[in-house]
Amino acid sequence: MRDRQATNGRPDWVSDEMYPFESRFHETSSGHHLHYVDEGSGSPIVFVHGNPAWSFEFRHLIAELRTGHRCVAADHLGFGLSARSDRNEDHHPRAHAERFEEFVRDLDLRDVTLYMNDWGGPIGLDFARKHPDRVKSLVIANTWCWPVSDDRHFRFFSKMMASPLGRYLITRRNYFVKGVMPRAVADRKTLTPEVMSHYRNALPDPASRAACAALPGYIVGAADWLGSIWHDRTAFSDKPTLLLWGSKDIAFRLNELETWKSEMQNYEAHVFDDGGHFVAEEIPHRILPLIRELLSR
Repeated sequence: MRDRQATNGRPDWVSDEMYPFESRFHETSSGHHLHYVDEGSGSPIVFVHGNPAWSFEFRHLIAELRTGHRCVAADHLGFGLSARSDRNEDHHPRAHAERFEEFVRDLDLRDVTLYMNDWGGPIGLDFARKHPDRVKSLVIANTWCWPVSDDRHFRFFSKMMASPLGRYLITRRNYFVKGVMPRAVADRKTLTPEVMSHYRNALPDPASRAACAALPGYIVGAADWLGSIWHDRTAFSDKPTLLLWGSKDIAFRLNELETWKSEMQNYEAHVFDDGGHFVAEEIPHRILPLIRELLSR
């Protein structure tokens, strides 16, 4: 297990101005160190990131919401400032979900609002189905939580990125950061050089990108696990839910938004033509009032 970043603390490339939060580390029962931030006090909102992001993605929301709420955001194993692992089984989304469950329980967080993007959707909702008593409400932002093996859109991307060429591009060329992220936002100017440096430096070399390279294959390969969460969706489908959707996303389309709308019983949906895959990064000023309103209910 590689634990270089966690044991050395916060690296110099993290801007204290852009990311003005105290870095903390949580040791899991398996001995991994997960980096997280825990800012403010009040009713908790827990941010769950996907691939290839980390808690940096939510910095604008945390900076604004921490004045009235407890904002918690952890980096999954293999991402951001968390430890790395060379065990393939640690990179399955189920393993990420189990560590997330342990993390939330160890912090004894209750009446939680989950903000979920990308793989954060299945990871966060796996917790919600197991602990509905701990979850107050949901913010679902460009994500999914059901099997997509029969969808050509997802099947092609998953198999391509899991192929030897795809894994080479991700591990050797940092393709998910340098190629996918700029294509997934509505306006590439949002990802300034300063912002992109925080995503590139979080995955600095091929060895550090194992988790990033593993997850695309599980879009199809983890169909059984995704199906088990979706089967249990009645555990969370009645929670007050805010659907935030960037329409310029190349990954999650309006089709996926319609699936959420057909299954969630107590939702408010907002579509943003000036947003893509990472609305917390791209248009925080647009979504902050909506999140505040949800938290105040």
